[in-house]
Amino acid sequence: MDWIARAQRNPNARLTGVVYLLFFLTEILDHFLVGRKLVFYGNATNLIATVLYAVLTLLFYGMFKPVNRNLSFLAALFSLAGCLVMTLDLFLPSFPINSLLFFGPYCLLIGYLIFRSSFLSRTLGLLMALAGLGWVTFLFPTVARSLALYIEVLGIFAEASLMLWLLVMGVNFQRWREQAGASGKPPSIDMTVMPGRSREPN
Repeated sequence: MDWIARAQRNPNARLTGVVYLLFFLTEILDHFLVGRKLVFYGNATNLIATVLYAVLTLLFYGMFKPVNRNLSFLAALFSLAGCLVMTLDLFLPSFPINSLLFFGPYCLLIGYLIFRSSFLSRTLGLLMALAGLGWVTFLFPTVARSLALYIEVLGIFAEASLMLWLLVMGVNFQRWREQAGASGKPPSIDMTVMPGRSREPN
């Protein structure tokens, strides 16, 4: 909870990247366990992955709030609703709602927010928006059936690219602070200087 509170004051890119990486690792472990018919352990791992994605959602909300508070909040609602549906689906296998109904729009909104931001690469925004469109097509089985592999590869590539960017490059904190100031709430936090980079919080 302290991590989430800090995300409301600064875009802690490395922390967000670490949570993103942990989500990816638990998802991989989940598929491995389910493939070995260890369904109980797979479901437990899937639940952990869902919790991690919910935490990631709140961290992203804090990061993109300066770009557009309302859209960032809407994106968070979509993602948290998707996490809730995924959790219900673990205990109610016949649950009638597909979580992609929420995660597709979430990726689209995150892509738009990245594209409109001045502190992350617009290429990442384009990739996330395309991934969101891809996930939405899964709601139409006749379309998704022939494109499923390409959509999954695109979705994984887009999110993995964003994760690696946050881990390695971080965000341009000076530009984030300028957008935060323009939104009416300039942050007040401790800063460190990294060689050859814009200032960024620890």
